[in-house]
Amino acid sequence: MAQSAGCKSFLVPLDGSRLAEAVLPATASLASRSQARVTLLHIVERKAPATIHGELHLTNSAEATRYLETVAAGLRESGVEVECHVHDDGEYSVAQSIFEHAQELNCDLIIMCTHGNSGLRGFLFGSIAQKTLQRGAQSILLVFPHEDRSAPRFDLQRILVPLDGVVTHEPALRPAIELAHTFNAAIHLVLVIPTLATLSGGQAVSGMLLPTTMRAVLDLAQQGATDYLDQILTQCHSEGIDATAEVLRGDAAPKVLELAERLNTDLIVMASHGRAGLDALLAGSVAPRIAGHMGRPLLLIRADTPDELVR
Repeated sequence: MAQSAGCKSFLVPLDGSRLAEAVLPATASLASRSQARVTLLHIVERKAPATIHGELHLTNSAEATRYLETVAAGLRESGVEVECHVHDDGEYSVAQSIFEHAQELNCDLIIMCTHGNSGLRGFLFGSIAQKTLQRGAQSILLVFPHEDRSAPRFDLQRILVPLDGVVTHEPALRPAIELAHTFNAAIHLVLVIPTLATLSGGQAVSGMLLPTTMRAVLDLAQQGATDYLDQILTQCHSEGIDATAEVLRGDAAPKVLELAERLNTDLIVMASHGRAGLDALLAGSVAPRIAGHMGRPLLLIRADTPDELVR
């Protein structure tokens, strides 16, 4: 989502289940505020099961069209411009088809529910989603239904933004600021610096071989992170945003999750991949680790590579 408040086209895949409909409050809230066009999408699966999540599954184009139009009518009552599209070629890969449609329709944002089905929670962080994000396509808003399958409200008051620590590599910051303006929400920035015990890869080896040196490097990184967040706070305050910040030490994913719970965060906005901390704060594994344990909306912003940023 290049500019959150300026998104003009949202894609909302629906499978006909109440679980998938958990995205609708978020869709209505975002689309009405940003004056975005919404495309509701249903993909008719090849050899589709008769039921999904304990409910009757949409197995043909006619019933899928009727269903989408019913959903669209509710969104239109909120003043949202809605189009409906049923893809009835009989797809084996729903995930692949969703991302192809997003590219074809030039959508800014995909809004989807995650649940226990083999697809949605799993494929979002598989090769298809990662390749789509890496190629500069769409950002993804994940919405998590309540345990009773009801749809959560989408009334943003507190937005948590895990940062990378590199000014030219903070794709989540601008969308978060735009959302804060749109919803009159507060932003809390966090930057997680590893401890000696939570280093991974080559850094873990260096920590074992040169623990004193690595500990000093990490301590310097913590001070640098504090100074960096002060700069970002100044930027946010200059734009009229109520913003706070803190530096944490440890493993990024659990620290972000703990902070989200402590602050009762309404939304996490973060890069889908990138380079963080001393080399991998927001490495590819962090986003799925957070999503896998989230109960709150998560907005994943595509992170440009350094080469793309230079162009």
